[in-house]
Amino acid sequence: MSTVYANPYLGRFSGRTAVITGGASGLGKAVAERIVAEGGQVSLWDLDADGLKATAAEVGAKHTVALDVSDQAAVAAAAEAANQALGRIDILVASAGITGATAPVHEYPLDSWRRVIDINLNGLFYCCREVAPFMIANGYGRIVNVASVAGKEGNPNASAYSASKAGVIGLTKSLGKELATKGVIANALTPATFESPILEQLPQSQVDYMRGKIPMGRLGEIHESAAMVCFMASEECSFTTASTFDTSGGRTTF
Repeated sequence: MSTVYANPYLGRFSGRTAVITGGASGLGKAVAERIVAEGGQVSLWDLDADGLKATAAEVGAKHTVALDVSDQAAVAAAAEAANQALGRIDILVASAGITGATAPVHEYPLDSWRRVIDINLNGLFYCCREVAPFMIANGYGRIVNVASVAGKEGNPNASAYSASKAGVIGLTKSLGKELATKGVIANALTPATFESPILEQLPQSQVDYMRGKIPMGRLGEIHESAAMVCFMASEECSFTTASTFDTSGGRTTF
């Protein structure tokens, strides 16, 4: 039995709803714009309350939540509120994240290590944990966890970030296998560095190092990763789960 999908530019997300963390800027915002433009509704979650309000008005978000994803109780409440506001949750795009300090392991600040792990890994786990039951109950879902090539290769002087993103990859592989017979697909995106507000958290020397590792010789652009996320979040992505999708300009080959 064949499946016919909607034209991706004429309502690919018609009737679908999405929760997007880190939705006030960067990749989260770009994904929200595309999903809404393609017929979907979104709930944007972000720590930046002011940025969230502005982005919601700009992209036409139906629902917003200002929260810290490292607060499990807040995430649980946000998931319930989003489900009520949207009527269901079909898609989770977990893109909230921080880079942390730039320092070698033996000098890495303990507070920065804890904060990176709390947001990038624990926070993403909380989001998956609280949203997945709604998808399971509906027999449909798409989970896109934003990892990084740093989680595959490890960037020097970025041990917390690299470790957190490696954890995201491992978590996603477990989650995808757990949900494989429940109509819920879970995959991770592993982008190389792309132009985004998150780069403001890094010294230029670190950005230059990461650019130098990309065979294409340039940083990625947000729309390139957003396009991949939207495929991963769509009905078209139907037979790949517990896996990673690479947007790295040739940096990673596995």
